[in-house]
Amino acid sequence: MKKSILIFIGVFALTFNAKAQSGFEEIIQGGENDSKLLLEGYFTPAMEGFIYAMNNGWAHTAEVHKKFGFDITIGASGALVPSSKEIFKVTGLTHNGGSYEGPTIMGEGDGNTYTIQKDGNTIEIEMPGGITEDLPINAVPAPTLQLNVGLPYKLEAMVRFFPDTDFGDDGGSAKMLGLGLKKEITSWFGPLDKLPLHVSLLASYTTLNVNYGFENDANNSGFDVENGSAEFDLKAFNVQALASLNFPFINVYGGFGYGSGNSDFKMNGSYTYNGEPLTTPNLKFTAGGFKTTVGARISLGFFKIFADYTLQEYNAVSAGIAFSFR
Repeated sequence: MKKSILIFIGVFALTFNAKAQSGFEEIIQGGENDSKLLLEGYFTPAMEGFIYAMNNGWAHTAEVHKKFGFDITIGASGALVPSSKEIFKVTGLTHNGGSYEGPTIMGEGDGNTYTIQKDGNTIEIEMPGGITEDLPINAVPAPTLQLNVGLPYKLEAMVRFFPDTDFGDDGGSAKMLGLGLKKEITSWFGPLDKLPLHVSLLASYTTLNVNYGFENDANNSGFDVENGSAEFDLKAFNVQALASLNFPFINVYGGFGYGSGNSDFKMNGSYTYNGEPLTTPNLKFTAGGFKTTVGARISLGFFKIFADYTLQEYNAVSAGIAFSFR
């Protein structure tokens, strides 16, 4: 079966076309232990990267809007994948000589063969390869469509939204929702509120849900799928202290904080081999750490252009445009 390899193609589809590969769902024929180890190793950099990317790009100034002022931001964040995450190796497998080594989803090249001995038969599965060569840079991207609205008491509400969108030919879909709140605290520092310096605190929460459907593989007659699909649920949390120097034409900003998150993976439907039911793995990925951001924004009236860089486990770049009305 040939299909896009990325379960999370719904978000990636805005940026690139993924490499077509064999369906990874066939890995479960090797048993719950092997499939859990292989899927965890293969998907880890993508799941961690999404968490880091979704926690970025929430603000391009520490200043909050006046009451009912607002801006609309269109942009993207990309979590740069460390080179150590491009290859994975697992041991303790029941099949394949007890081990496997190959590219992760964010690596390069084709996957290697995973061999299963089952009911006296030898099943060879070509593991999916990496997608780095299909990307402008080796990064996990998260698109941003964000609305900020000024509230009383120097507060600003933020909403991110990626509508439930269908993709592919197998019933795939993806949706994202993020909520945030920014509180300007410049006045807490006395005479600083007379300067072009602004200081604020920010907290955000983002969810991403992606589904991808499976079909039977005509080349593997013993393996049957009924109503098969994979589902990822990601949640990301972010807190930051922000500061910015706001001038008429340019504004320089930065922040320090902590971002974390988790994602759950499950395979829905019924999977059998020669009529015998197969157990599907439930996986959980976590990531998090301290982060430092520096960036700049150019102001052309109500039109803004911004870019920033964040130092963290997966360093990240964010950039975009905003239409701001104070």
